Amino acid sequence: MDDLRRIDLNLLLTLHALLAEQHVSRAALRLHRSQPAVSHALAQLREIFADPLLVRRGGRLQPTARALALAQPLQEALQQLDALLSSPGFDPARARRGFRLAMSDYGARVVLPPLMRSLREEAPGIDLVVTQGSREAMLSQLMDGEVDLALGVFPDLAVPLCAETLFEETFACLADRDTLPARGGLELAEWLARPHVLVAVRPGADNEIDLALAALGVQRRVALALPHWTAATEVLAGTDLLLTVARRSLSRPPRRLRCFPPPLPIRAFAFQQAWHERREGDAAHRWLRGQVMRACLLEPAVS
Repeated sequence: MDDLRRIDLNLLLTLHALLAEQHVSRAALRLHRSQPAVSHALAQLREIFADPLLVRRGGRLQPTARALALAQPLQEALQQLDALLSSPGFDPARARRGFRLAMSDYGARVVLPPLMRSLREEAPGIDLVVTQGSREAMLSQLMDGEVDLALGVFPDLAVPLCAETLFEETFACLADRDTLPARGGLELAEWLARPHVLVAVRPGADNEIDLALAALGVQRRVALALPHWTAATEVLAGTDLLLTVARRSLSRPPRRLRCFPPPLPIRAFAFQQAWHERREGDAAHRWLRGQVMRACLLEPAVS
């Protein structure tokens, strides 16, 4: 008990954050404290444990053997304290809180309408701020604590980031009705002969459609590349342009346009929500993830 009098709970929380983030600025953000305060706490911890705990190697902080030995018992002790002191739960109807989400234009189009209807009915005090960025930018924002949840395609996540699949997405084509056969879609040769629209934040990056074409040894001509889903559908009317995109983004195509299956197999992809493990103990965050999952189950039909 004498040793316990030498250290307070805030120092243990700081040590836990430093071991998880291995970065003073990110630990400060996680703890809602200033960077100098966290640096001062680290100096105190080094004195208490008679060990440097974190040492700088190759431009980043690495835990010492003593710090690694402390990590698991510290995690267990804090979980027990959290269970002892935690509030009964999260009441969405009475909550007043904001969340920061990152997603593409596609994610916003598919997820936000049903999600916002749910929030307005069940949790009117919950506010959302949505930002857009590349996959790499969203993951960096999760690491740095700039966003609470990211929605997108994240095939190679590593600790400390977590993810769950919201749905498996397939593809559909869209074109002006007057340029299509009376029934059905197009054969591959006809499809390749037409100019295409590509929706991409970075047009030069690999995408599932062109990877599928490369596997067949063929290419398509992209006459227009742009990052906006809505504009991509609006430019099709009155032209011979084709658009091949994720099927859920075409839930309500304009009347003059028609959807049809792609004339080649295109690999489906998993659309996911990702978060930092620091949010695991947050009941409100778990509730929000459940609402996002439920919103994705309300799949619109493609006409």
